Amino acid sequence: MNADISVLQRERERDIANLTLLWRFAARYPGAIAASALALLVAAAATLAIPYGFRQVIDRGFAAGGGEVAPYFRGLLGIVVVLALATATRFYFVSWLGERVVADLRTAVQSNLLRLAPRFFEENRPSEIASRLTADTSVIEQVVGTTVSVALRNVVMGIGGVAYLFALSPKLAGLLLLGIPLVIGPIVVLGRRVRRFSQESQDRIADVGSTASEALGAMRIVQAFGQEAREGARFAQAVERSFQTARRRFGIRAAMTAIVIGLIFGSITFVLWQGALDVAAGRLSGGSIAAFVLVGGIVAGAFGALTEVYGDLLRGAGAAHRLAQLMHEEPDIAAPANPVALPQPPRGELRFSGVTFRYPTRPDASALRDFTLHVRAGERVAVVGPSGAGKSTLFQLALRFYDPQEGSVSLDGVPLPAADPADVRRRISIVPQEAVLFAASARDNIRYGRWDASEADIRAAARAANAEAFIDALPGGFDSFLGERGVRLSGGQRQRIAIARAILRDAPLLLLDEATSALDAESERLVQDALERLMASRTTVVIAHRLATVRAADRIVVMDEGRIAEEGTHDQLVVRGGLYARLARLQFDVAA
Repeated sequence: MNADISVLQRERERDIANLTLLWRFAARYPGAIAASALALLVAAAATLAIPYGFRQVIDRGFAAGGGEVAPYFRGLLGIVVVLALATATRFYFVSWLGERVVADLRTAVQSNLLRLAPRFFEENRPSEIASRLTADTSVIEQVVGTTVSVALRNVVMGIGGVAYLFALSPKLAGLLLLGIPLVIGPIVVLGRRVRRFSQESQDRIADVGSTASEALGAMRIVQAFGQEAREGARFAQAVERSFQTARRRFGIRAAMTAIVIGLIFGSITFVLWQGALDVAAGRLSGGSIAAFVLVGGIVAGAFGALTEVYGDLLRGAGAAHRLAQLMHEEPDIAAPANPVALPQPPRGELRFSGVTFRYPTRPDASALRDFTLHVRAGERVAVVGPSGAGKSTLFQLALRFYDPQEGSVSLDGVPLPAADPADVRRRISIVPQEAVLFAASARDNIRYGRWDASEADIRAAARAANAEAFIDALPGGFDSFLGERGVRLSGGQRQRIAIARAILRDAPLLLLDEATSALDAESERLVQDALERLMASRTTVVIAHRLATVRAADRIVVMDEGRIAEEGTHDQLVVRGGLYARLARLQFDVAA
């Protein structure tokens, strides 16, 4: 059954009708379409006019004794000039249209991706998605900017050429058309295999991109563990699979092209043989047979080229289908039709009521089980527990990256599904365990928390996070480029940038996930002081192993296997001698 579904899916991907997506984007620019279409028609007409010009030269110029050929050659030169200008115009407008469609398509896909919940990116590799935005859109650019134009040009020239052939000699043209079924047969039979290998080729290219991205993104780990050779071999295998798939694809296309062109020109040769007999018998002029030869060559070339571009169109159809999937993907988490406004002023009150939650990628394991917790406005709650107890899941649900299967989560008394997720997230500031920095300046990474912040506010946030001094010491100060993922900074410096971002956000609910875990002792003390000032006026939920943070909490919630195992202050829990006391002995080196 699954195999049948896979086959049906691939057939849909190879359906040429998928190219209608490209038309919807191209139709936004009717001026460019009209200009390129007009230029295409003029160029096709000029191309077909050249054989007519030669016919005039032979039948009228040479027939008159050779003295009157100049006007006809000047006419030919005029046709050539028109052809050159029309071709250049067509090339410019179709190239512009191809680039414009690709740019709009990339923007549309990325805009939709930004709406999707984390679940989508758990089930679909970001590196493969990035490959679709690059490799697949490159195929689209070729299709819109070249292939479609070439196909239309050859269709126009082919139809116009056939009409002109009938005007020159119905008998010879009729004989020539008898060979068309012989040409269509290989296109239909071999075209199906080309479609299959075209899609497989795109899949293998995506594998190459994702393999390279994965290794390059983890270069320090690769080199630290001495896995350069393995990663090189893994990438080489992906490249080789891509090459072998492409070789089968272009091998079939080459065979199809050879067969079709051989049949076309074989038919032309046979027809010209008959034409030579007609010229010898006086039934056809020398100029007419010369024009027939030229037009026949144009028609043969046009239909021959169609066999080549057909494979490109199928590749474009597959790429369009893959991009359409991303563009039409609906987010699991979305604002309701009539969202409930969160109350003003914001309090930062967070409540979990009977929550049971399983991650979509792990449906058999419950991250939270009938979990109930009320974090009151202004309260500081520390959440501790062994790895896998469900601590980070609380933050995922509070930010409404997921909805629980049972129970509810509310902020300031409003259930999260009833509110706009953007409004919910505006009331939350988070410092993750692993600082996420962008390939931008220090200033832009800090003001990511509040993009319209003033320079004074940015500096104040950096100062409060103990980051101002080291940022000023960078070669460009706050304008210094931090590198991809902040690789030019130490781990502690990256974390302080992330803390400065959260401070600048100034949201009523603060989520700290091991916020000081990457800091040395001195920096931890300074940042802890800043966090103390930050936490004093807002609701704070802290996932922490550091004893200083836990001691300062109003309440400690101990989690185990998705439930609350214990609850109380540090001293109460240590005296109680339960799970927290054991964790304190192991992690904090504190006597029970």
